[in-house]
Amino acid sequence: MENYSFQSSNSDRSNNSIPPFLQDQPVSWNESQGDEWSFKEFLSVVRRRAIVIAGVSITMMSTVVLTLILNPKQPEYESNFQLLVEPVNDDTKMVDIVKDPNFSQSSLDYESQIQVLKSPELMAGIVKQLQALYPEINYDFLINSLGITRLGETKIIQVSYRNHDPNQIKVVLDKIAQEYLDYSREKRQTKLRQGIKFIEKELPSAQNRVDRLQKELQMFRQNNNFADPDSQLEIVSSQVSSLTEQRQAIDRDLAQARANLAILQGENGKLAILNNAPLYQQLLAQARQLDVQIATESTRLQDDNPTLQTLKEKRQSLSPLLVRESKYVLDTKLAEVANQLQLLEVQSRELAKLEKDIQAKRKQWPILARKYTELQRTLQIATESLNRFLSTRETLQIQISQTELGWQLLKAPTKPEYPVVSSDLRRNLILGLGASILLGIGVALLIEKLDNTYHDVDTLKEKVKLPLLGNIPFEKQVQNNQESTSVNTLKEKVKLPSLVNNQLEKQVQKNQDRTFAQEISLVKVPNAFSDGIPGSSITPELDYSNYSTKFLEALRVLYANVQLLNADREINSIIISSATPGDGKSTIALHLAQIATAMGQRVLLVDANLRQPVIHNLLDLNNMWGLSNLISTNLPVGEVLKQLPSISKLSVITAGPIPPDPTKLLSSEKMQRLMADFHNTFDLVIYDAPHLAGLADATLLAPHTNGILMVVKMDKTDASVLDRTLDNLKISRLNVLGMVGNGQKGNFNSY
Repeated sequence: MENYSFQSSNSDRSNNSIPPFLQDQPVSWNESQGDEWSFKEFLSVVRRRAIVIAGVSITMMSTVVLTLILNPKQPEYESNFQLLVEPVNDDTKMVDIVKDPNFSQSSLDYESQIQVLKSPELMAGIVKQLQALYPEINYDFLINSLGITRLGETKIIQVSYRNHDPNQIKVVLDKIAQEYLDYSREKRQTKLRQGIKFIEKELPSAQNRVDRLQKELQMFRQNNNFADPDSQLEIVSSQVSSLTEQRQAIDRDLAQARANLAILQGENGKLAILNNAPLYQQLLAQARQLDVQIATESTRLQDDNPTLQTLKEKRQSLSPLLVRESKYVLDTKLAEVANQLQLLEVQSRELAKLEKDIQAKRKQWPILARKYTELQRTLQIATESLNRFLSTRETLQIQISQTELGWQLLKAPTKPEYPVVSSDLRRNLILGLGASILLGIGVALLIEKLDNTYHDVDTLKEKVKLPLLGNIPFEKQVQNNQESTSVNTLKEKVKLPSLVNNQLEKQVQKNQDRTFAQEISLVKVPNAFSDGIPGSSITPELDYSNYSTKFLEALRVLYANVQLLNADREINSIIISSATPGDGKSTIALHLAQIATAMGQRVLLVDANLRQPVIHNLLDLNNMWGLSNLISTNLPVGEVLKQLPSISKLSVITAGPIPPDPTKLLSSEKMQRLMADFHNTFDLVIYDAPHLAGLADATLLAPHTNGILMVVKMDKTDASVLDRTLDNLKISRLNVLGMVGNGQKGNFNSY
């Protein structure tokens, strides 16, 4: 057996001896982009959920069989009759043309007619007659089994009835057919005649209303000289314009006449009038001539000369004439101008009054127009109502003439001989089987959708972008070992004395100041230890004779892939952990350590799970002294280092008693120095750390190793927990070497 010595070192050497890590190049991981299932995935789901599918299918099929046995289905029969509800000869064409040139070929609303035939009012008499023979029949029962349809675009209505009793079908259809024929001859005509009677009663009042409104409209037009709103408005507008122009012309003449009167009343005006008076001008000329003669004779004759006296007398006689003539001319002209002015003023006043009246009438025009429009609209409504009454009366008269013949029974009801729905037990069983299988598959797919675990490494590689370093198949022998280990762990927890925990807690603080050189001593591991002494209960290596070849080869592939991760520097320390507990990380760590030892490496397996240690149970070792003692006390490393006799190069350090605060021990400086010396002494150090979800133990050890190896157990590890764990590792910038798929069931394919 080889002996290993742990060299004491100072803090500088410890720091330098820690192996380099790959934290500057962290591996990225992302979820894949698709959730669609292929046919291959569907088959894998069916194979994986075969028990669920079988259980649901068997349960469903048992229910179907039990239902068919307890409630055998009776055969159903069906029969029908057909009614011609409209005449098919050409006589209706003339009637239709008289009624409306655009009248369609069919005047019956078939949808409404079918609803009438199904109405409780019409079916009440039928139900009452049938209940005397079949008490179980009521309206709902009859309607649910009765079918009334129109045959395509024909004028034929088909009535069908379905029941388990052929005799009942014949009786029911006979009653319904007779009732429908009576309805077509009597009730339909009765309703049509009642409609005509109502119309005949309402027609006189409608006609009187139209006549009264027409008279009101006529009187309104006569009283208001009202023809049409638009034309009347144009006439009034033109009248207003014409009166305005006339009044403006008279105002101009009136202003001119007033100006002339003012001029005539002045001296210049009077002279202008006298200059235009012929008689006055003649008298004035004679007077002027006499004045000339008098002046001439005065130079020649004496004043008492008779000739001169005669001329003076003539001149004096002309002066009164001139005065009278001038006064007459002026008075006449002034009277003429005054009369004209008065006439113009009268005309102006009349035009202003007329214009004012027309403007007032124009203001009243909207009221008259609205009243005229209301009268017209009321008359139009009354006329349309009258026309509808007349049209409806004509339509009802035509329908009465058409219904006088009644409906014709084209196909009478017959008693059905063969069932339309037979009790086919074989067919029902086949359908039940198919439905059961489909239900089982549906339940399996639903469970698969709700299942948030990984079922194969292909899905794991697709969802999580991390290197897949190993795919460990499901091994029955491993499962048996884990079950026995769980039992031993439970027993050990029960037997663990609380005194050890208290002692460990006291020793942690006591030994913080001790130097690592004082705590580590050179040891030689003995070949055997007695019971009760640290290092005892050594057993041979695990027997692989009961393991499958695929399992062993998968472990060898895992070891080879780990060694090939880093081409520059050999991987000599790894942490094996998982996202959740129970993923098989301790088993992987143990078997990987043994495979590495078989490959010629000196391997140290450290159980760093100070919460739920498992390694000592897998190897059946004594866990009284282990890593927790080594960190918290002055115990030499050799006292806790255990070696398997048949594997000289594999050493094991168990977890030791469970301390009250494992995180405090793992984060201590002494633990870091221990890890540095482990790495310098052994070719490969494997730490079995607790799961990462909710615990910081593995993340405290990871910075002092080459990285973390994540174990993902198929059909168990929760994908959401794994994603959160990887995200936390990415945030902490811890190096994740890769993943190991564990427990692959079914067809195992190596990669």
